[in-house]
Amino acid sequence: MKNPTIFQFFHWYYPDGGKLWQEISERAEHLSHLGINFVWLPPAYKGASGGYSVGYDTYDLFDLGEFDQKGTQATKYGDKEELLNAINRLKEMNIKVLFDVVLNHKMGADEKEQVSVRRVNPENRTEFDDDIIDAQAYTRFTFPGRNKIYSSFIWDKQCF
Repeated sequence: MKNPTIFQFFHWYYPDGGKLWQEISERAEHLSHLGINFVWLPPAYKGASGGYSVGYDTYDLFDLGEFDQKGTQATKYGDKEELLNAINRLKEMNIKVLFDVVLNHKMGADEKEQVSVRRVNPENRTEFDDDIIDAQAYTRFTFPGRNKIYSSFIWDKQCF
């Protein structure tokens, strides 16, 4: 592609309510007329704060607004059908889609597990206490709302 022009079609404070995917569908033709040929979109999957999540508090990479998890079915930006419609509309206008994806954040676990930890000196985080402490931590992700659709993998403390 010669001289690509990318447009970031979201911002941190985009309002809740699941309207972004619809807005993209409605504005795709106008973006094309402006010469935009790439659109950068926010993380499309379910975040730990459900319909309020901007997507950087990754909960379920497989839930694109399809499952009732974290209090909502849709993500902050809309549901899976609206997302697919937006992508198809952009493709019709010869606009490529670039999604922001965060793979190294994991939040909103479903269950606690016992873990062993050591205290860290807050003034020097390279210094650890010798004592090992048993603690409960939210580290187990079972995705009960998805019920093993797309993947049966369960994240647990061994994954971190």
